[in-house]
Amino acid sequence: MIRKLEITTFEFPENAVIWDVRDAKAFAEGHVKGAVNQPIDGLSAESLTQVNSDQSIYILCGGGSKAPRAAEKLESLDDSRDYVVLMGGTRAARDAGLPLEQGS
Repeated sequence: MIRKLEITTFEFPENAVIWDVRDAKAFAEGHVKGAVNQPIDGLSAESLTQVNSDQSIYILCGGGSKAPRAAEKLESLDDSRDYVVLMGGTRAARDAGLPLEQGS
């Protein structure tokens, strides 16, 4: 199931699985604290084996266009999981004053 939440009002749960689906260069320039770089082109069934099947996967990108596509791709691989698209992406998080990290 794919759900959508605004990143600016989202409360990150402890131990949340957050996948940033931008390329490595964009990710290194700034990403939401705790996010893991999982570029959209590399998403596969094997990617999903890294996460317990009962955990939600939170997906974001830079501005909100790649994350929904990534969620659809993941859902086509395993539709029993919970995917949450964080709308607005990293730019909205930055503009809202959420802490960002740099580097990989």
